[in-house]
Amino acid sequence: MTVASQVKQTLAGIKGVQGTLRIYTTQTQNDETKSAFNEALEVTHDIINDLEERVQILENEEPQYKGN
Repeated sequence: MTVASQVKQTLAGIKGVQGTLRIYTTQTQNDETKSAFNEALEVTHDIINDLEERVQILENEEPQYKGN
């Protein structure tokens, strides 16, 4: 498995986690818990942005990985 594939797989996993956190955020009634989920959503958003930038760099450096 190439580095680009691993980064894309990690990105997909983090997006899945983010989706789950969104569900939990809407389902909880506790404000403290909701705040914790929202904080986790912000962290995952930052990680997703970083990984998407990394994918772009990898695809620019190694065009054969583009779209895989």
